[in-house]
Amino acid sequence: MTIELPGADGRLRTYTPRAEPLAVTTGAPFTARTVFSAAHVVADPYADTTPDSPAAVDWDATLAFRRHLWSHGLGVAEAMDTAQRGMGLDWAGAAELIRRSSAEARSVGGLIACGVGTDQLPATEAGYPYTLDEVRAAYEEQLALVEESGSRVILMASRALVAVAKGPEDYLEVYGHLLRQAAEPVILHWLGPMFDPALEGYWGSTDLDAATSTFLQVIAAHPDKVDGIKVSLLDAQREIDLRRKLPDGVRCYTGDDFNYPELIAGDDQGFSHALLGIFDPLGPLAAEAVRVLDTGDTAGFRSLLDPTVELSRHLFQTPTRFYKTGVVFLAWLAGHQSHFTMVGGLQSARSLPHLARAYELADGLGLFPDPALAETRMKNLLSLYGVTQ
Repeated sequence: MTIELPGADGRLRTYTPRAEPLAVTTGAPFTARTVFSAAHVVADPYADTTPDSPAAVDWDATLAFRRHLWSHGLGVAEAMDTAQRGMGLDWAGAAELIRRSSAEARSVGGLIACGVGTDQLPATEAGYPYTLDEVRAAYEEQLALVEESGSRVILMASRALVAVAKGPEDYLEVYGHLLRQAAEPVILHWLGPMFDPALEGYWGSTDLDAATSTFLQVIAAHPDKVDGIKVSLLDAQREIDLRRKLPDGVRCYTGDDFNYPELIAGDDQGFSHALLGIFDPLGPLAAEAVRVLDTGDTAGFRSLLDPTVELSRHLFQTPTRFYKTGVVFLAWLAGHQSHFTMVGGLQSARSLPHLARAYELADGLGLFPDPALAETRMKNLLSLYGVTQ
């Protein structure tokens, strides 16, 4: 069987789908690394909504996908960028997601950490007309909810904070206050502007060296309250340099969806743990690779994970913030949900050739548990675009 796929040049080409999925196993929790997958949400396809309406979520399918990740030993990073936080999922929806997922994690013994931000302070026509105190209070409200849920905390970058902060001292003040208040050590999240253009100049400077200095000051002032940092700058050397400067006991969780195999594998001076959006579609394969790493077989780990980088770089290509479309598309092809609909109508954010290439790369890796189902669904999508087989 073959399938005709459109290329970037607009021409059709013949592709022969893989017959069998990759063989993966389940097993004991990981020992070499702590690994989180940032998980997507499943929209309710029957809800009568518009792109700017509050998200309508299919809670059963959304929680089922989290159980899938937990079943392979992965942790879930909840209500993060991959869940369309700030791109279709507002704070009310995120709060409900945090409550439901945290309860589900307790019921199955799954590892979970949830995002704490300030997205109850939306932008207006005038920008972000808030005070620093209001930004801090918004963080506090979300921090309280996540701690009450029993989840670990991920302090996310804030669009409101970057808009109202006058300089590095405001970041030091806000983060210092939150870290002193946190009941348990948290993960600090530095999300680069390639993921969210509104975060340009975070930590008080567009100069990354100056921003890094402020970031490290926050950590150095409260090392006992920082479990780790998540860095999403898509710059492997910067992450390596940063993790070598961390205080003892503070982990680096890579968020680099371009260079994750080498960063997780590490070098003679250290390694990164993982908190990655690409581990949403790669879940079972990523878990298999980390189990190989648990045995001390770094080469075997790289042999499994290195071939996935081409798919990840494709999904996260510019404009990077639309990677969620490819992630949800692959979840549909893999049978984790019954439709390709996204909150905010984001299923339209990538082109047909982009999706076709994502299908081809994922199929080549053996990511689809039922390759025939994936092929059928891909053909159905192609037919909607007028591509006949």
